[in-house]
Amino acid sequence: MTDDGSGHRVAVLTSDRQSGTVDVEDLAALARAVLTAEGHEHVELSLSFVDETEMTELHERFMHESGPTDVLTFPLDEDDRTELGARLLGDVIIAPSVAARNNPDDPQAELRLLTVHGVLHILGYDHEEDAERADMWARQERYSGVRVP
Repeated sequence: MTDDGSGHRVAVLTSDRQSGTVDVEDLAALARAVLTAEGHEHVELSLSFVDETEMTELHERFMHESGPTDVLTFPLDEDDRTELGARLLGDVIIAPSVAARNNPDDPQAELRLLTVHGVLHILGYDHEEDAERADMWARQERYSGVRVP
């Protein structure tokens, strides 16, 4: 667990299972900042970076859609806890190579956006309805610094 100085204890466990260059520590810090700003403490989240093959397999297996996607989230039951009592929130999985295709001019910005997007989904935000989308997009922009059209 990491204490952000305000008494919030937030853990972001990372796994980098792809060959591209990703600033894993920076993105984990961003995820922690979002969780803290959204009022969550004593929580744990996993943040994984995978290659397109793994993302395709996950996308097809869990979403029943072909091909890779840029980010997948797997929220956990809010009663799940670690040995230290932190609430397990779930998993955010990102494919950096897909992110780079989404925004070839600034793939790092796209990774920031996808990290925030995934964390917000884990926290229960969605973008199916116009009002939900406006709220989620505003939060994404505020936390990631990336504007979504």
